[in-house]
Amino acid sequence: MAGVSLLMLLDDIASLLDDVSLMTKMAARKAASVLGDDLALNAEQVSGVRADRELPVVWAVAKGSMLNKVILVPSALAISAFIPWAIVPLLMLGGIYLCYEGAEKLVHSYLHKKALSTSSASAVQSEPLASTERLVAAPSLAVSHSSKAPHSPEVRHPDAKLDPNMDVQTYELGKIKGAIRTDFVLSAEIIVITLGIVSDAPFMQQVMVLAGIALGMTISVYGLVAGIVKLDDLGLYLTKKGGAWEKPGLAILAACPYLMRGLSIVGTIAMFLVGGGILVHGLAWLEHWVAAAAALTHGLPAIGNVLAWLTPLLLHMVIGLAAGLLVVGLFKVKELFMPSAQ
Repeated sequence: MAGVSLLMLLDDIASLLDDVSLMTKMAARKAASVLGDDLALNAEQVSGVRADRELPVVWAVAKGSMLNKVILVPSALAISAFIPWAIVPLLMLGGIYLCYEGAEKLVHSYLHKKALSTSSASAVQSEPLASTERLVAAPSLAVSHSSKAPHSPEVRHPDAKLDPNMDVQTYELGKIKGAIRTDFVLSAEIIVITLGIVSDAPFMQQVMVLAGIALGMTISVYGLVAGIVKLDDLGLYLTKKGGAWEKPGLAILAACPYLMRGLSIVGTIAMFLVGGGILVHGLAWLEHWVAAAAALTHGLPAIGNVLAWLTPLLLHMVIGLAAGLLVVGLFKVKELFMPSAQ
């Protein structure tokens, strides 16, 4: 009798695991697009640090990402059980944050380029005067130069041009915090997608599927991110190895800057796509409008199917960009009327 009970228990466990595996695969397929955006965003977020600090930074972000999942999984289950109406508004807040991050990045990049062009123009205009001053001051400089002790240069990151007080440690910490915040929003969306698939399943199956998706997502995304940021080291290793490996190594080294630049662009676009998509799905009238626009393009000959797929993505991106710029503008207005105390 005990043997029969044990076999029945094992059969129930096998059936449960089979159901969990099936639902996990369904959730992974549905969340694949967000996972792709997550990968591009995180690879872009952790790029730009020193080569010897790349893996420690990725590891720090991965630990923060896992902590996000530890917070999000039970929170999502509790919200779904007690206040399910709050899921969409919370997701929309996260979507607005993603749009703001993307827009703020674009504005910062524009202001950075403008500041650099202004400083370059000033340098060109002052060059004749500076040359004359150097000729006049040359003898005194020659005398005083030997009396000055050489000072060691402070470590600065190239992105700190607009903030000369920013050191590498501060830059890294900002990168890590920004990546973890972005991961929180993307993880929340993936967990909500997963929760929608398993909402009718028993509670234990919901927990197991959500935990499996959270763990698998973190390992896969940050494993790939670690591989991407260390590609240049692989290229250098192959180049030093020589022989038949030298050309592939040189090709990897040549491709790395373009890959990281591409990831930066894709990561920014992903912020608007994901953030704008969340806002569209959260507002029924906006979702109907986007669907109607896609339906109009579907009837076009030859390219109708492509446009029907592309139109919602473009509209999500435009809506995300508009929402992000609006929030950035509101913060700028707030700074004008309510300047923060220095």
